[in-house]
Amino acid sequence: MEHVIAKLLHDFEDGRMTRRQLIQSLALAATAASAASAAPAPEGTVLKATYVNHVGYQVADYGKSRDWYAELFGLKVQLDDGKKANLSVGESLLIFHPRKTPTTPVVDHVCLTIANWDTDKSVKEKVEAELKRRGLKTRTSEHSFHFNDPDGFELQVGGKDQ
Repeated sequence: MEHVIAKLLHDFEDGRMTRRQLIQSLALAATAASAASAAPAPEGTVLKATYVNHVGYQVADYGKSRDWYAELFGLKVQLDDGKKANLSVGESLLIFHPRKTPTTPVVDHVCLTIANWDTDKSVKEKVEAELKRRGLKTRTSEHSFHFNDPDGFELQVGGKDQ
């Protein structure tokens, strides 16, 4: 967490991030740290989150949301494939997807990057085993695992690139 905060402050001091972006990123980091520390983790835990990878939104018009966030917060569009848009906030992303049903827009999920996921092939297996040990029902995608927290919010864990 200290590395994340130091990086955010460095980006702010170098003018790569506005004060508003800094505060938003710190709030996201604090939320992720709070969620990660809610249950005590054993020493050497497998699911060591290193930063908030992205927050996914379901919105009525992803292009409109993309443009609004990009303009208001000065965010760079990293990807727009015609189906979703990824905007960078420091090392984290905001991802806008079209809503699946005509209901209220929602924060779809939060994705945490797990330490060593991209460099140690055994981490994915260890994470999967730990999630099963805890009785969590997972949905596996090519590069990550999805599961719900105790309140039903969807979490995604994986490497840097989802």
